[in-house]
Amino acid sequence: MTRNKINDILLSDQTNYEVIVKGWVRSFRNNQFIALNDGSCMANIQIVIDLNSDEALIRKITTGAALSIKGQVVASQGKGQKVEVKAQEVTILGECDAEKFPLQLKNRPSLEYLREIAHLRFRTNTFGAVFRVRHSLAFAVHKFFNDRGFVYLHTPIVTASDAEGAGETFRVTTLPFENTPRKEDGSIDFNEDFFGRSTNLTVSGQLEAELGAMALSEVYTFGPTFRAENSNTARHLAEFWMIEPEVAFNDLDANMDLAENFIRYIVQYALDHNKEDLEFLAQRLAEEEKQKPQQERSEMGLIEKLEFVCNNKFERITYTEAIEILLQSPAYKKKKFQYEVKWGIDMQSEHERYLVEKHFKKPVIVTNYPKDIKAFYMRQNDDGKTVAAMDILAPGIGEIVGGSQREERLERLEQRMNEMHIPTEELYWYLDTRRFGTAPHAGFGLGFERMVLFVTGMTNIRDVIPFPRTPKNAEF
Repeated sequence: MTRNKINDILLSDQTNYEVIVKGWVRSFRNNQFIALNDGSCMANIQIVIDLNSDEALIRKITTGAALSIKGQVVASQGKGQKVEVKAQEVTILGECDAEKFPLQLKNRPSLEYLREIAHLRFRTNTFGAVFRVRHSLAFAVHKFFNDRGFVYLHTPIVTASDAEGAGETFRVTTLPFENTPRKEDGSIDFNEDFFGRSTNLTVSGQLEAELGAMALSEVYTFGPTFRAENSNTARHLAEFWMIEPEVAFNDLDANMDLAENFIRYIVQYALDHNKEDLEFLAQRLAEEEKQKPQQERSEMGLIEKLEFVCNNKFERITYTEAIEILLQSPAYKKKKFQYEVKWGIDMQSEHERYLVEKHFKKPVIVTNYPKDIKAFYMRQNDDGKTVAAMDILAPGIGEIVGGSQREERLERLEQRMNEMHIPTEELYWYLDTRRFGTAPHAGFGLGFERMVLFVTGMTNIRDVIPFPRTPKNAEF
């Protein structure tokens, strides 16, 4: 017989048939009732064993132990679930030292502690729910783009370019730390390196995706990206996943439409396919909210917030309008903002969250940012001060999507690169797309972990990726 998944058994109304279930013990009561979980769903299934079972076997049935159970599915005699399994054979697949096992039901460990044992935290209800939701969102990403005719493009992880021009990259090298080859002027001689030049881990697949869009029209990337930013906030990771579509012939308005439809689609997919997980996470979040001061509590529950996003159009405002709203806000007038507010600033999270959570009380798309705070590749507007950029701001997080219409005019692009001291000769291949059959095009990037953070209601980005990479932390 093949293994039966617990989720399939619980979803079926059928009884009186033989199954083999395998999983991990969540609890064992009265030497008779085992709560078994195999990760296929939030719920455990109750296993009823014979009271006359072998005592040596009984002693090995501890929290965390892996078991194989052959038995009969019968109608449950107790409350809580329709069916249970009456065991005929119990096999210990892996014993667990109950005294040393760090995940005991009676001691609810903190999220901070669970990060220290990230190799075991998958076994908790919270992280089981988070990573099932993460899976659904990833699947929904591919389904959304595939159903609309996009081509999934695998862009390089090792690259010689810094797409954002920020310089916060991880270097990739095989050069020795001692006796590093040097040029006459003392600089490192990368001609001796593996790739014969300076290379780094990618911060974005956007530039390469643009190349694909100039032939395939609609492409998207979905892969790991890296930023060597020494930031230990609850919103930053050194290794994270990005979703980056690029679409030929799209302008800024079409780009906003695509991003808004995309977010609503993947959120709705999670609501449709992870109801049990989201209900659990919503209850968990509600308990957390009770510990906060009244004025800091969210006005909506998790599921209510997600449904609100799916059912309402996003507010669209310009950067100039956003700054004016902030300047007129009670928070600004009462000096509650930590960072200054004036035209030209790169808005901080507190500003973005005010717009979303206090003023509009829904997701907001901000457009037409000052060119001096945006990347070189964004299309310059006729006013000479702003670019055709767009950021989507979400409740509880702030910026979740950043995008723009790309600058397709060669002369304007070269001029901007020179102003920002970005070497045009190194990006000749990028400029070639403007020399040979250029076309208007647009795209955006969505940080996948921030999306998972938003949908699950978790408050620290380290808790929505299996093994977080942050400054001074690369364990597991």
